[in-house]
Amino acid sequence: MAQKKTHCDCLNTIKPVRDALDVISGKWKLPIIISVGVGNDRFTDIQESIPLITPKVLAKELKELEQHKLIKRIILGEYPVKISYKLEPYANTLTPIIYALKDWGINHRKKVMDR
Repeated sequence: MAQKKTHCDCLNTIKPVRDALDVISGKWKLPIIISVGVGNDRFTDIQESIPLITPKVLAKELKELEQHKLIKRIILGEYPVKISYKLEPYANTLTPIIYALKDWGINHRKKVMDR
């Protein structure tokens, strides 16, 4: 007979999942990470690759991703100053998660649409 899981066992799973979701959840963070990951390194390129994102929201999300050490902001000392964005190596740890979410999304869409 299977042993019942304790309250502590549940919290030991919930807490790190909540931490992860606090960093990558929301409408824009994963699309930004994906956009930068495929080579869009300029602000306008990132914005154009993500439909409906506003410049204000993009700037805020980029700043938060930078604080979480997922994206690096690079200032090029030219005139006019140019800014580009690159994924930090740490962001590569999200790759299997992104592909797992992609696969799940494809399967879920089929399940819901095909019934």
